[in-house]
Amino acid sequence: MKIHEYQAKQILKQFAVPIQEGKTVNNANDIDAAIAKIQKHYNSKAVVIKAQIHAGGRGKGGGVKYCADTETAQETARNILGMQLVTPQTGPAGQLVRQILVCQAIDIEKEYYLAITLDRSRGQDVIIASPEGGVEIEEVARINPEKIVKVWIDPAFGLQPFQCRHVVGALGLTGAQAKAAMKMVDGLYRAYCGTDASIAEINPLVVSEQGELIALDAKFNFDDNALFRHKDIAAMRDLDEEDAAEVEAAESSLNYIKLDGNVGCMVNGAGLAMATMDIIQLKGGDPANFLDVGGGASAETVRDGFRIILGDANVKTILVNIFGGIVRCDRVANGIVAAVKDLALDVPVVVRLAGTNAEEAKAILAESGVDIVPASSLDEAAGKAVALAS
Repeated sequence: MKIHEYQAKQILKQFAVPIQEGKTVNNANDIDAAIAKIQKHYNSKAVVIKAQIHAGGRGKGGGVKYCADTETAQETARNILGMQLVTPQTGPAGQLVRQILVCQAIDIEKEYYLAITLDRSRGQDVIIASPEGGVEIEEVARINPEKIVKVWIDPAFGLQPFQCRHVVGALGLTGAQAKAAMKMVDGLYRAYCGTDASIAEINPLVVSEQGELIALDAKFNFDDNALFRHKDIAAMRDLDEEDAAEVEAAESSLNYIKLDGNVGCMVNGAGLAMATMDIIQLKGGDPANFLDVGGGASAETVRDGFRIILGDANVKTILVNIFGGIVRCDRVANGIVAAVKDLALDVPVVVRLAGTNAEEAKAILAESGVDIVPASSLDEAAGKAVALAS
């Protein structure tokens, strides 16, 4: 699960990490009051207006603006609130800005990058830091990888002081700033562990012209499987920022992720779903989605899966690939027949069933009278689906 910048900053603040303060606004009528409050609190006319969406690169898309005076701030806030913000991470359609953050303006002397995530290859959390932070951190990693420092944390011992010193030294901080950075690294690690985050990122971490270290922007992603332990974090979920089909799928106990292709996929098991998408691409096609109906798929589950897949206008054909283990193929076949009849499908459906009660399932499909393209193997099914889609 993702959260907004302002929510991530509040988590950091709970763990004693200094942040750039601000006030959120989701109604244009509240803009003037929010700006006036920040200006009064920090005794400065200058503010920063930030769009709050679940995507990076907001500054490149015009979603983060420095405003030197009240009039500019008010106009900018009204322009950003409600805009369709396009960034490198939103795709060409962009994302509607439903709320903004009015922030104190900070005079920046230097920008850094600091993050913690899980390195699955090592089975350890890793601190990633760079003295070259800001919006171009991806370019730094690509062009100057030597400027990216990584420190792995042994789960048996946790983060150690010498590791904090190593990170701070790699950033080139000394004196009082080094001490402050040590506390910041420790605070970020405690926030990461304490919230069951999958990534905790400060980008940029800045040194102000007054010599203070401040988290200017923050990002947290969380392990969905651990949210039951963090009801306060689960309450931060913003469904408006998520794909509507993915939300609907979750409510139907389906694992769905929309992709850009035209071959809809309905599969049981994440591994088989990934293999199915790979074979579709090997056949020259493009999968339109990842959809795992799970091991306990029922007729209702299958029907829900079809409805969600068909919500994507790009889908030209649907490939159903079921390997019956826990799930029985005959139950899936009944679901396919019901879905084709109830939903009045107007795209071809290619079906490959194997495993428990597969022969009974094939008989159900053959006697159903519905228009289904059978396949005896995954290779054959993928080839047919790609050919029908094109």
